[in-house]
Amino acid sequence: MSDTIKVQDHGIWVEITLNRPDRLNSFNDEMHLALRSALEEARDGSARAVLLTGAGRGFCAGQDLGDRDPSKMVGKPDLSKTVRDFYAPLVRLIRGLNLPVVCAVNGVAAGAGANLALACDIVIAGQSAKFIQSFSKVGLIPDTGGSWHLPHLIGEARAKGLALTAMPLPAQKAADWGLIWQAYTDDTLMDEARVLTAQLANGPTLGMGLTKMCIQSAATASLSEHLETEADAMKICGESDDYAEGVSSFLQKRPPVFKGH
Repeated sequence: MSDTIKVQDHGIWVEITLNRPDRLNSFNDEMHLALRSALEEARDGSARAVLLTGAGRGFCAGQDLGDRDPSKMVGKPDLSKTVRDFYAPLVRLIRGLNLPVVCAVNGVAAGAGANLALACDIVIAGQSAKFIQSFSKVGLIPDTGGSWHLPHLIGEARAKGLALTAMPLPAQKAADWGLIWQAYTDDTLMDEARVLTAQLANGPTLGMGLTKMCIQSAATASLSEHLETEADAMKICGESDDYAEGVSSFLQKRPPVFKGH
């Protein structure tokens, strides 16, 4: 596998680290494909949760602009191809995983790096982290789902403010606004992230995956449609071994042992 990412297998959960620290983990094509492959392996294997983070002093600075420099290209770049071939499939893959994806943002998350984090299910950050919608600085729009996630998470006014000014948003304010889940001190971030991911992986991950899908689908469904979605999901949950174990452990006053099915 490419050394642009690192994968650590913890048994029932996987830790994936973006690993181009000399470039603030900015994306080139190789890292795109390596990350996609690692996520697909987690989906198709035994992983019941995923932790995504970055190596070095930052999480991800977005696209490596050296690879998209118009002055070094023949003709004008077609950035829609970059979005359709790389960023959109990555967001769809993360959102489509039937398991929890935790993102631990260490340091700067800029451009596509910020919006990659927002595509994950639970986002936590170190106190020194900053989220920057840097696209307006180079004449672009927030991609990687940013122009969708921002208004859904924090509303149109704040979304436009961040996108048009490229103002850095500190981690604690991001948490206060509801953009991310929680902010931690830098020195405890990764310990907190690993404890959280392990806790999720040991939980009833079938139901968690369905919870994720229900919440995501709510944005585009009517209440009546969504009540049917909930009923369908509850049928699956009710027939699962995890539900039987959850009820039995509750009645027997013992810790549950969930298997994710």
